[in-house]
Amino acid sequence: MEDPFYRDNEIGALGLMDHDYEFIREFDYEKAGKTILCFNGVDTISTVYLNGVLIGKTANMHRKYEFDVSHVIKEKNELKLKFPSITGEFKKAYKKEPIFTEPSGPLAGAKNFRKAFCMSGWDWGPRLPDMGIWRDVYLEDLSTARIKDFEIIQRKTESGFSLEILPEIEGDAAVKIAVVSPDGEEIGSNDGRTFFIEDPLLWWPNGYGAQPLYEVTVTAYENGEAVDVKTKFTGLRTIELVREPDEFGESYYHKINGLPIFAMGACYIPEDSILSRRSKERTEKLLDACVFSNFNTIRVWGGGFYPDDFFFDLCDKKGLLVFEDMMFACSCVSLDKNIQNEFLAEAEENLKRIRHHACLAVICGNNEMEWFTDKNGPYGKVYLDIFEDKLPKTVREVCPDIPYVSSSPTSKGGFDDPNNENTGDCHYWDVWLNDKPFSEYRKRYFRYLSEFGFESLPDIETVNSFTAPKDRNLFSRIMERHQRCIGGNKKIIQYISDTYPYPDTLAKTVYLSQLLQAEAMKYGVEHLRSNRGRCMGTLYWQLNDIWPVSSWSSMDYYGRFKALQYFAKRFFAPVMICCKETGEHTTRNSVVMQEDLYPYETKAQISVCNETGNDVSGTVLTELRKNTGEVLYKTSREIRIPGYSVASLEEIDFHKTDILNHYLCYSFSVNGKIVSSGTSLFTQPKYFNFPDPKLRYEIAGDEITVFADNFAKSVCISGDGDLVLSDNYFDIFDGKKTVKIVSGIPENIQLTSLYNI
Repeated sequence: MEDPFYRDNEIGALGLMDHDYEFIREFDYEKAGKTILCFNGVDTISTVYLNGVLIGKTANMHRKYEFDVSHVIKEKNELKLKFPSITGEFKKAYKKEPIFTEPSGPLAGAKNFRKAFCMSGWDWGPRLPDMGIWRDVYLEDLSTARIKDFEIIQRKTESGFSLEILPEIEGDAAVKIAVVSPDGEEIGSNDGRTFFIEDPLLWWPNGYGAQPLYEVTVTAYENGEAVDVKTKFTGLRTIELVREPDEFGESYYHKINGLPIFAMGACYIPEDSILSRRSKERTEKLLDACVFSNFNTIRVWGGGFYPDDFFFDLCDKKGLLVFEDMMFACSCVSLDKNIQNEFLAEAEENLKRIRHHACLAVICGNNEMEWFTDKNGPYGKVYLDIFEDKLPKTVREVCPDIPYVSSSPTSKGGFDDPNNENTGDCHYWDVWLNDKPFSEYRKRYFRYLSEFGFESLPDIETVNSFTAPKDRNLFSRIMERHQRCIGGNKKIIQYISDTYPYPDTLAKTVYLSQLLQAEAMKYGVEHLRSNRGRCMGTLYWQLNDIWPVSSWSSMDYYGRFKALQYFAKRFFAPVMICCKETGEHTTRNSVVMQEDLYPYETKAQISVCNETGNDVSGTVLTELRKNTGEVLYKTSREIRIPGYSVASLEEIDFHKTDILNHYLCYSFSVNGKIVSSGTSLFTQPKYFNFPDPKLRYEIAGDEITVFADNFAKSVCISGDGDLVLSDNYFDIFDGKKTVKIVSGIPENIQLTSLYNI
């Protein structure tokens, strides 16, 4: 098989799925007792044979399978799994029950199976519905007892916390339980299974405190000898999803240890279409980038698969709350009872696997199905039965302390206006899908915006990785094969035409598309953060890519930062200044509109957001400047922002300043040090008269300093070494900017600003 990510090799790779396959392995084994063959993941439909004997079947990628092979296993063995053509199975299922799929979405019939939907295509992913063994396969010898699982029940007490440990043992064994605190102290117990912890070390999301983890170990003994042992780590915290009536409708926010949290982060999809490329190291690098950009929350989207254990371990350690969808997205639950039962069984299995993790903040039934399902048809009845009756019962039984919501978005359930911005969480797509300008975000006051996004191209080196030189035109067949949103490249160019000068190279188009994406998310997040209390969450779509593609991600398939990943670090910063400017670009959508009929003003309102537990006092400085740097108007004001709040200053009227040559810069300083800053134009950047900033740089150790003689907007530092910097795509209005090299080698440095377009 040729690399399915290169050019249009996907088509040939998909053709390979029209065949049946066998996986065969020979192994030696010395039998001691009852023997179980365990599969942690089989994708998806298979029959399993050991030494020519049929021992079982699989039908669900998301489940674990165990087969008793005591009667057939011997010293020399052959294990064989037979997989029928998955595309053939799709066609048969679709003919029997034609569940709707989008033209650019999964293959027809894919949604009839308990298999990651996105493996068969999405509006950011290829159609590569693989088949095979995708998680560990192993034998367990049950000549002795084994620990199948153990549950950790934590309760808040008057003086601390209690941990009750409930082991599930197969066989006759004595059990010993040990709990060790993060500082290494072993905690005692009166009855051997309940542990009281006074003065506990609490677990907090990133930015709100530390992430101490308690170690819980269960050991099974037979005749005084340890025969099995399992260890889990958990954090002590209380967790709530607060949904209460208020003056705006109904709240929707995480409360951790009694503290309301403003969720800041993005939506996570599977990291690779080729599942064998998954690794803890790769995931950790991705989640480290989230911490770098001040995330405190990750939403696991419901069209992929339940993440590996190491994903949740890493989120525990890094303080990333997990908004966990169950694996259903943009679909209908099949009318087939077997499929319904498979889903409920997989949900129970996976919830038992992940329920002990401190990071688990919300269990969500599905992605967008309440929003899309016809409530009056047969699928509406099934939807209510599964997501508003049976699944919540499972959640209450398996992990009653974790909040459950039936869908995302949802308001009150029961198909009652599920995307209502005043109640519940929302997905908002008028910007991008409906061609609305970025300023539309400022007209909406979502309680919790769990999905919103804007597309961009990946890094130019990523584009080069999947194209031949002849393909490197935005509208070539190959570029559009790696753009799964129908008409997506057209939209990118349309938004560029509204905002920026025409780019005459593909590299410039990449640069501008990433700026557009970053600015779009900045508009949304800054507006919603400045309305903290009414809004309490912004999770943009999406964090990562599943293959090299133009998409909504802030990091491309190879982990290269787009502009958005740097912007996120700034707009998710604990203390952040932002500006709501009014100008020609927010009032008139064409420069030829009659000015007396469509007048505009040039105004600005500054807000400072404080997502820390301490009051912050400092100086807000605003300066109206000429493009050459001369200060025309200046204000300086001392303000104090209480913890977990926002301070908004009175609006400044610049009396219709020269929008083509004047711009606003603003900053917030504490003890003379700038904590957060930004600039705003009063017209679209394509009309602004940017003088040549004469950009140049110096490298000293692990620092790069960029110098500019004039105002330089959206300065990008790029090079050959896949640089990650402490900041990038920044504005320079005071002559220079110094950033640190986080990783990579600064070779062949290039500087780009909007002047260069």
